Amino acid sequence: MIQSQKTVEFREIGPVIFERSFRAQRLIINVRPLAGVRVAVPEGVSFRRAVRFAESKSSWIIHQQQHQKALMEKNGKIGEISNIPQAKDNLCTRLKKLSNQYGYIYNKVFIRQQKTRWGSCSAKNNINLNLKLVLLPAELMDYVILHELVHTKHKNHGKAFWTELNKITGDAKGLARRVKSHGVGLL
Repeated sequence: MIQSQKTVEFREIGPVIFERSFRAQRLIINVRPLAGVRVAVPEGVSFRRAVRFAESKSSWIIHQQQHQKALMEKNGKIGEISNIPQAKDNLCTRLKKLSNQYGYIYNKVFIRQQKTRWGSCSAKNNINLNLKLVLLPAELMDYVILHELVHTKHKNHGKAFWTELNKITGDAKGLARRVKSHGVGLL
C-alpha cells in the first residue's frame, strides 16, 4: 500500500506534513498560520526526495512563517467578515464595474469562503471569488478581480495573459506577489 501522508519534525520550522497528491505536477510547499506547513508530493516522487526538497527550502519556509506571524500580529487577529451579505454585494458590484470599464464579459459569479484560492475563472467564464477578498487593500482586491476577468479572454497564464493584465494594472507581477504575501490562510 502506498503511504499517503507523513509528518517530519524540522528543528527550526516545526512539523511539516507531506501529503501524496495525485493532482500535483510538482512538489508544492504551502505555509499557512493555522494549517502549518504542508508539502504536496506528486505521484512518482518519494517522500525522502520531498523531505530533501523541504530542507533545501527551509530558509524560505522560515521567512514565510515570520512574515505571516508579523501580519497576524499587525492585524491583531485573523480577519473576520462581520456582514457577509454586504461583502458579497460589494464584490459583485466591483466585478460588474470593472468588467464594464474594461470590456470583459463573464457568465455567472460565485462568491465563497475558499481556503486556497482568491479566485478562478471556468472554461464557461463563470467567475469564482473568495469572500475574503474584501479584507484585502482595495487595489489588491481589484487586481484579483481583473486577473479573473482577463481569464475570460486568456485561459492560461501565458504571455498574452500577462501582457493584457499588465496593460490594465501597470505592474501585474508585483501586484500578484503582494496578493500572495497575504496568503488566503492568513485572513
